[in-house]
Amino acid sequence: MSKFFNKLSIIAFLSIILLPSISHAEAALDPGDLVGISFWVISIAMVAATVFFLWEAMRIGGKWSTSLTVAALVTLIAAVHYFYMRDIWVASGDSPTVYRYVDWVLTVPLQMVEFYLILAAVGMVAGRVFWHLLIGTLIMLLGGYFGEIGVLAPVVGFVIGMAGWLYILYYIFSGEAAKSAESAPAAVQSAFKAMRLIVLVGWAIYPLGYVFGYMIPTVDAAALNGIYNVADFVNKIAFGLMIWSAANSST
Repeated sequence: MSKFFNKLSIIAFLSIILLPSISHAEAALDPGDLVGISFWVISIAMVAATVFFLWEAMRIGGKWSTSLTVAALVTLIAAVHYFYMRDIWVASGDSPTVYRYVDWVLTVPLQMVEFYLILAAVGMVAGRVFWHLLIGTLIMLLGGYFGEIGVLAPVVGFVIGMAGWLYILYYIFSGEAAKSAESAPAAVQSAFKAMRLIVLVGWAIYPLGYVFGYMIPTVDAAALNGIYNVADFVNKIAFGLMIWSAANSST
């Protein structure tokens, strides 16, 4: 009975949080606007993923509950921001840069927290691993943001952002985070390897969007947002699914 009421609480909570965003849509969606359609699809997919991860966090419980809850926070934050970003795009065709980076500055560090959480749950990692990953994340995001809003030249912002990403890759493939995972249980190692593969392959989509959006003679807002949307859809949801899969195999 308690689990039933917990699930009702989740539904009520999401309704309160998301209803203002859902009802905010005003402009009609053009059937030929593929980027606008992608905004709509992803916003609803993020809500569905949030419900799924919270449900599974309660079902599985134990040491995986926190990791699945954080995965739900990532998709919940993204869902709220995508409701507003889609309205800006559909109404004006403008790139919602500020909303997107507010989303990323919250969700990307949370994804880095996941590496720490799954290792900390089995006592295999030092606290400094979290701080190293957080620093790399902030460098990556600030470089990209300043390049997009014109504080830095687009190429300079791109280089700084790539430096932050490469530092994260080093730390999870060869650095202390990778070494900490070597002696972890099989399920934790499986999740860690799958998550870092997403950071390597999935996150490579973001620089592609930046290049098409800002490093060509004319800024292409459609290409920029279309690629960013695909990247968010793949990376945020798949990242959580990797944790869920490992949690299921572990339990």
